Amino acid sequence: MKSWPLFLLLAAVLIAPIALRPKDTRSLTPAPGERALVLITPHNESIRYEFGRAFEAHYFAKTGTRVRLDWRTPGGTSEIGRYVASEYLAAFQDHWVRKLGRPWSGAVAASFDNPKVALDDTPADDTVEQQARRAFLDAPVSSKLDVFFGGGSFDFEQQARAGRLVDTGFVREHPEIFNDTTVPRVVSGEPYWDPQGRWIGTVVSSFGIVYNTDSLRRLGIERPPAQWADLADARLLHQIALANPTQSSSVNKSLEMLIQQQMQQAAAAIAKNEGSLPAAEQEKRAVAAGWARAMQLLMKIGANARYFTDASTKIALDVEAGEAAAGMTIDFYGRFQSEAVRRPDGSSRLQYVSVVGGSSVGVDPVGVFRGAPNADVAKEFIRFVLSVEGQKLWNWKVGTPGGPHHYALRRLPVLPQLYAEEFKPLRSDPEVDPYELARSFTYHDAWTGRLFRPMAFIFRVMCIDPHDELVAAWSALIAADFPPDAMAVFSDVEAVNYAAASGSIRDSLSGDKITEVQLAKTLADRFRTQYRRAAELARGK
Repeated sequence: MKSWPLFLLLAAVLIAPIALRPKDTRSLTPAPGERALVLITPHNESIRYEFGRAFEAHYFAKTGTRVRLDWRTPGGTSEIGRYVASEYLAAFQDHWVRKLGRPWSGAVAASFDNPKVALDDTPADDTVEQQARRAFLDAPVSSKLDVFFGGGSFDFEQQARAGRLVDTGFVREHPEIFNDTTVPRVVSGEPYWDPQGRWIGTVVSSFGIVYNTDSLRRLGIERPPAQWADLADARLLHQIALANPTQSSSVNKSLEMLIQQQMQQAAAAIAKNEGSLPAAEQEKRAVAAGWARAMQLLMKIGANARYFTDASTKIALDVEAGEAAAGMTIDFYGRFQSEAVRRPDGSSRLQYVSVVGGSSVGVDPVGVFRGAPNADVAKEFIRFVLSVEGQKLWNWKVGTPGGPHHYALRRLPVLPQLYAEEFKPLRSDPEVDPYELARSFTYHDAWTGRLFRPMAFIFRVMCIDPHDELVAAWSALIAADFPPDAMAVFSDVEAVNYAAASGSIRDSLSGDKITEVQLAKTLADRFRTQYRRAAELARGK
């Protein structure tokens, strides 16, 4: 009986948050006379709230009809990609078997959304693979989703090439926006819109470093990190927050930025010292040398990592809380969280810095799915997001005319006109101009674009799987003041050099899963052995 008060208190702690949470009387099912819009997105709750509220008001004012936004948030863009692919697989199988009366097979399943299956003007000569591909592109097969909103251009291009996104007509209808002087097709090497109109960039992003000023002060670090290489500082051992790039496309993109910066620095050095070489040879050497330097830098940053989360959003939160001193992140995660903990005097313990010369400036697009049940509402959503009215939501201060109601989103609109001097007092980040930042870096797709998945895989087998051995070796090297012989062993990245990454490793990841698992074990075991040997040498054994 003496324990009853404790049980009652525990029950109150568990039940009270549920009982006292605000009641949402709205159902996901539209009411009579109400339209629906189903969106899948990696965007956070703040973005969903502000755009949902604003679009519902816009749609009602324009049409006199209410619209209900149904947000689907299965995770990051990698999880979204898998979910969408599985939905279309199930929908097309139903179409192929029940409506077309054709037998289902592995060849059909592997071909219907495969952009490598080429089609010509003679359907009568189609193979079964071509028949499947043509049937998918000709039919309104639906995933029951309307809009894909947010994520990187790489993810949208994958969906578009598969045939899951369709032309909305918006690009074609607005040549005054989509041209070389307003919103160019390519900025700093990054695509900003699809020439076929299947996806359009809505907001601009870059990558950088988020850091906690209190944590840096505690560690005796006076100069805050400003470049990727600063995260390899030995004083940051156990202090770096990172996400697993195999689970987060945005984090994998930040790793790609680091790699590209090293390649560009190698190119500048080779041009200065070996300028007599043919340009093609200079580029070849720079790419290989920069890749090796990047792998070695990632190894050190990985050794400083406190953990590898599966959610890139967690990085800024943990750095703000002091669980880590710094981390690699996409700009708006850092800016948004810095805003969330801003003190009354305007200061914040959490700061974000863009890596100048170390990041391209890309976009988060929007697109409409093939067979969208509410295609007309979806197209109106795109018109709204890309209007001046919608673009203001990304960076206008809370409460300003046309700005967000509750959350300063701290993101950068894609329309250049919103960076005019007259708008500076209204913007949350008045001194940031992504188009100016883009001048400091040019992304070279030919260097790493086809290695997006191998990059994540290599980081995993080099830093995540053998993390205990990596940290032990790095700690021993720090204690011994980095003896050259031990550092040479520690820094060996020959097993994952550029030739291997673009050759055998990439090929293995394109094959069956067993081959991939076997390669992962082989490489991880090799790095474990290497790190153990480096630690022994550092300790003088």
